[in-house]
Amino acid sequence: MRQLTALDAQFLHAESPTTAVHVAGLAILDPSTCRTGTGPGPGTGTVTRDGLIALLRQRVHLSPALCMRLADVPLSLDHPYWVHDTELDVAAHVYESTLPAPGGQRELADLVAQIHERRLDRSRPLWEIHLIHGLAGGRVAVYTKVHHSVIDGVTGAETLAALLDLSPKPRTVDPPGPPEAPEAEPDRVAMLAEAVVRTATHPVRALRSLTRAAADLDAIPLASSLPGARFIARATRLLSGHDREVPELPDLSAPRTPLDGVISGERRFSYGSLPLAEVKRVAKAFGLSVNDVVMTLCSSALRAWLRDRDALPDQPLIAAVPVAVRKAACDDAVGNSLSAMITPLATDVACPRERLAAVGENMRTAKRRFATAPATWLSELTALLPAPILNLATPAMFRLAASAAPAVNLIVSNVPGPQFPLYLCGARVLAYHPISALSDVTGGVNITCFSYNGSLDFGVLACPTRMDDVWELLAHLRDAMEELSALVPVAVPVSEPTAAQPTAQPTVQPAVQPTARPSAPEPSVPQPVAQRHTPVRPVPDVVGTPVPVGATPLPLDVPDLSELSDLREPVPA
Repeated sequence: MRQLTALDAQFLHAESPTTAVHVAGLAILDPSTCRTGTGPGPGTGTVTRDGLIALLRQRVHLSPALCMRLADVPLSLDHPYWVHDTELDVAAHVYESTLPAPGGQRELADLVAQIHERRLDRSRPLWEIHLIHGLAGGRVAVYTKVHHSVIDGVTGAETLAALLDLSPKPRTVDPPGPPEAPEAEPDRVAMLAEAVVRTATHPVRALRSLTRAAADLDAIPLASSLPGARFIARATRLLSGHDREVPELPDLSAPRTPLDGVISGERRFSYGSLPLAEVKRVAKAFGLSVNDVVMTLCSSALRAWLRDRDALPDQPLIAAVPVAVRKAACDDAVGNSLSAMITPLATDVACPRERLAAVGENMRTAKRRFATAPATWLSELTALLPAPILNLATPAMFRLAASAAPAVNLIVSNVPGPQFPLYLCGARVLAYHPISALSDVTGGVNITCFSYNGSLDFGVLACPTRMDDVWELLAHLRDAMEELSALVPVAVPVSEPTAAQPTAQPTVQPAVQPTARPSAPEPSVPQPVAQRHTPVRPVPDVVGTPVPVGATPLPLDVPDLSELSDLREPVPA
């Protein structure tokens, strides 16, 4: 039995009728690679619900996050506890549905958005898997969601590794060891006694958290714009013995845009892919990282979307970039250990070349700051309030903050994945589109991408009251890629595939091509040296395993699938 941290509990308390705080993934599968009789269940040559259930029963013990349920403290006087669910029935967590004709991208995206709107049942382990049939071309999709209180980037990667294989033939997995003595149900009197003690000692812990958070005051959204924030942060660092010089951060005040404010409970989703080799080509040409190019793509797409609506602010949009900070020696298999870098997106820069340079410089500053003084303010702020107040006040505080001023305009996540094909129940994973969460304080749109087997797979989630056409933003991402590609001299080669990457990619026929409304030409665009057409590949409907908002480069100790260590995301470099 392990108690949730204040950060884990915050993900629970943030939920409301308009906010569901789970992370998800949509994987598109090619079932033609299934080998009859080789799967975990009866051989059918396709992906079935029974086969998926059999796989989960064989491997669920490899992912403790899927086996835990919540145990609430009476009267919500303290944070809940995680307890092992001895009566777990994986079949009750696996659903099956069929798309309406023609089974294209938009039909799949609409169904996924409906599923993503629904909150998870807290009386059982907080996860679901949906097997979706009826996709064009005979493909199938798997959508998986797990509550964010359960997993971060590291534990999400371990869950992903537990279910996937390196070939169509599922690997042999050692069965779980002898069953341990059943975990006793938490004693309610003992939980109440512990809650009383923690409540009495909370002021001491809150003072420590306040001191640590003050050292990052110039990096905290909203707080960084307060008078004297930089001086207070610098003084706190000196008084606490941190005499190492840290980079000064740019202005982190988020402008008000149509994307900001109170959200509704509805969601819209779009997904698509860009060629990873072309992204790397741009990064190589300008001496930047892949993550810098991804952030620039998002900056350009958001700039175009806002400009089309005469809503482009003079200030740059502010993005939060989640980063997992779990230590390699940490044994916790459930819960979160993450922070965030806050950075301007340079949406106020008209020239694409200058915008790319500005984003690169902003990201370098944020990464240098994170490297010299890793931000812990996210965990520290959630620990300031006692558990009963945090439980009751979080939704109201979020809505009040959203009405007053935006903390950030959106969250952008880029999760590196393996550059070789993977398989689920014998079916080849063609693409994987991560899906995150929205809240009143993080903006009405979230952009997350995952690099897999030569593609950069995007998942865009939005609230329709804040973004009326989520497919249009995806089309602007395509245009942004073409714009950056046009800046690269012909002499810069496209990156060659790695040794682990297959030379031939599976042929995937587009379903519905995203369309963009006509935009006015962007001023001050330099003449391209060479034109390269880099369309967004409408991502094949992809199977999802929960890949959360951020991930770190920690070693993934999964003996049968060690190659998946690449799923850990470094502090974006």
